[in-house]
Amino acid sequence: MVSNPEPSRRPYLLRAMHEWISDCGYSSHIVVDALATGVVVPAENIENDRIVLNIDGNAVRNLSLGNEVIEFDTRFQGKHWHVSVPLAAVQGVYAKETGVGMIFSDDDETNPGGPAPTDQSKTGGRPNLKIVK
Repeated sequence: MVSNPEPSRRPYLLRAMHEWISDCGYSSHIVVDALATGVVVPAENIENDRIVLNIDGNAVRNLSLGNEVIEFDTRFQGKHWHVSVPLAAVQGVYAKETGVGMIFSDDDETNPGGPAPTDQSKTGGRPNLKIVK
């Protein structure tokens, strides 16, 4: 039996944090590696190869938090922009008002190694559990 590769946890964690931050009444901001392939943001707002983007519902239109790309429409210095950010370029998400959030690591993209899960019905053993960071 061929198993499908495990999808990245990053889009799910990002959506969950965005929802939690919004439910708390705060504004979600993401930190993006602005030099990553596929990032479309205004160059004049990039600092130290990063850009911080406000993805709060009051700041953006047509927000799409997909499994591969974040897209939305917004304004920078009065100019309309369609922003596009591959999920792999997102380094973290946080609430601007409190600083509470989550930093992503490369481990969030793939299974960080270790043995593949086993089908316990074939082995008759206990489930194979692992600690998730």
